[in-house]
Amino acid sequence: MLIAADKFKGSLTAVEVAEHVTAGLRRAVPGLDVAAVPVADGGDGTVAAALAAGFTRHEARVTGPTGIPVTATFALRADGTAVVEMAEASGLQHLPGGVFAPLTASTYGTGELLLAALDAGATSIVFGVGGSATTDGGAGMLAALGARFLDADGEPVGPGGGPLHELATADLSGLDPRLARTEIVLASDVDNPLTGPKGAPAVYGPQKGADEDDVATLDAALAHYAEVLERAVGPKAAEYALAPGAGAAGGIGYGALVGLDAAFRPGIDVMLDVLGFGPALAKATFVITGEGSLDEQTLHGKAPAGVAAAARAAGLDVVAVCGRLQLPQEALDRAGIRRAYALTDLESDPARCMAEAGPLLERAAESLARDFLV
Repeated sequence: MLIAADKFKGSLTAVEVAEHVTAGLRRAVPGLDVAAVPVADGGDGTVAAALAAGFTRHEARVTGPTGIPVTATFALRADGTAVVEMAEASGLQHLPGGVFAPLTASTYGTGELLLAALDAGATSIVFGVGGSATTDGGAGMLAALGARFLDADGEPVGPGGGPLHELATADLSGLDPRLARTEIVLASDVDNPLTGPKGAPAVYGPQKGADEDDVATLDAALAHYAEVLERAVGPKAAEYALAPGAGAAGGIGYGALVGLDAAFRPGIDVMLDVLGFGPALAKATFVITGEGSLDEQTLHGKAPAGVAAAARAAGLDVVAVCGRLQLPQEALDRAGIRRAYALTDLESDPARCMAEAGPLLERAAESLARDFLV
């Protein structure tokens, strides 16, 4: 049995999900051979999954999204592969008191975190983006890495996406030279462009506290930012603004594509490679995946869909565990998931379901084992 599940957000880490599923399976089938590869799709929990796969934990003190220092974690493997998660530095969880700062939140700390990974010896970086508090197009990140963004008076523009409307000149020549020798993969399940109706401000700005006026301000500022970068680095800046992934994490995807020469790949594909899922799958005869909510988003690049696709290609059965199930069986069938076991089927109260997720998951796994293994 191979357990390759993501976290249950707000209740269990991916490692804890695997532990509870294993316990439940072995209640029904004592001595069952179980292997676990906790997975993530590039969003929050990506570093934790890498650490569970044997990467070494590193910490750095960096600038949070509102300028207050925070401690951020990244993961590094002996071969020089690093996993850096932008939410560790610039995520919503670092907003003081949970108060949004849609116009001024900055990715500067993410740039500092990338520098820390380079300082620690990283030669390739899996850059997971998601869960950001920011909509600055990655300008803060690039500034921390040595770029200069100046207003008409030659002064640095302020932090965040809002002040980018004052941007007059951009200079990327000062970017840390190690970046040119470092392979950077932008890992995300978001394929939005930078601006427009499907761009970062319009689609994700409201999740970060942006009202209708803020969204318009940010969209115009990021469009202007792209125009200034086009003058600085050429036509590729305009092309990347339209590219899939440019709008990821408030446009940090755009900054990574333009400034870091990053390659965009679906987050789950990248992480399955990095976490050693392939070799584990080759030894498996049955696969269990899952996440907190199986819903329409699951079908668009989330971890369970990626795991199920790989397992189905290998000819293996896949079942899922989840906190709540919001997909009909036909959708599960199309994704290659034979059946899903939801905790809400065992406990209908959402608060209690989250509080007791571990024991409930063991009960669900025991039922799964009796249905498929006994």
